[in-house]
Order: sequence, then C-alpha cells, then structure tokens
Amino acid sequence: MATRLKEQFDVKVKPALQTKFNYTNANMMPRLEKVVLNMGVGETTVSTKAIEGAVSDMTMIAGQKPVIRNAKKSIANFKVRKGMPLGCSVTLRKDRMWEFVDRLISVALPRVRDFRGVGKKLDGNGNYSMGVPDQSIFPEIDIEKSEARGLSITFVTTAKSDDEALFLLTELGIPFRH
Repeated sequence: MATRLKEQFDVKVKPALQTKFNYTNANMMPRLEKVVLNMGVGETTVSTKAIEGAVSDMTMIAGQKPVIRNAKKSIANFKVRKGMPLGCSVTLRKDRMWEFVDRLISVALPRVRDFRGVGKKLDGNGNYSMGVPDQSIFPEIDIEKSEARGLSITFVTTAKSDDEALFLLTELGIPFRH
C-alpha cells in the first residue's frame, strides 16, 4: 500500500525534478532514502528510568521500537560511564518513512507555536537535519504522561548536491523559511 506522500512523489515530484535538472535516466533522480530519528536523554545520569519514557515516546512517534544508544566512553565531568544508556534512535525506510514524513509535514509541524518554517541549511552532501524542541507536537504523545524532550530528525537523500536535495524536500512539502 503506497502512502499519500509516496504517490505525490511519483506523480508530481519526479516530473518536476526531471524538468528542473534534465535527468536522462529515472535512476539519476534524487529520492528520500531514509529518515533517522534521534532522542538524547541527558537525565539518565540521574535516573535510569528516563530512558524508558524516551523509548515509549519514540515507539509511538515512529511506529517501531528504537535502538538504545549507550555511551562509548566514560566522561567524569558529565557523570557518564561507558555503557550507560544516553538516548535512542530509529531509522525509518520505505512505507513507514513516507507515512512519518507525511504526518510530520501535515500534522506535527503546524502544531508548533509561532511556526515560520524550518531552516534551509543542508550538510553539503544532500542530507537535511532539523530539531524539534518538544516531541509533544506529535498527536500520539500524551502530554500528561511524557516529559518534554527534544527530537532530532535527519532526512537522508540520494541527491548529489544541496540544490537537488533542497528542491526535492521543498517539492515534498517541507516548509522551509523564506
């Protein structure tokens, strides 16, 4: 079952990319490869129960269970020991990725107070990262049961340049600032 945004990509975005960048082959066109969600939990140094709330929130947002990320080395100033859980991350691909991006664009981002769009800064390789200051903008999250944590979202594309990636993400509907 193809999602609404995937159908939009096939019907509208691909022809727009074809005309703008003059691709001779359909495999040359950039596409969204994966979306990576990452949530750092700094409170785990005080209470190890904090990671459980982050995992449950991320599971509700992404629709799949996240991987818990542990510290690679000990840092005494931050009270972090090697192997201590510090956050969780999820990599979304295919239908789950398209469904998440559609929910992000049409439901979650419009719920941000005083929202004027997201920044246009890409990483130079055609990938885009954005931060969400509070995961409660997603309707799946029960505000009374969860703590306010930030969320990092990375869009990984197959684009060769930032111009191609920016055009692709704009055509998909990501609301960039003007």
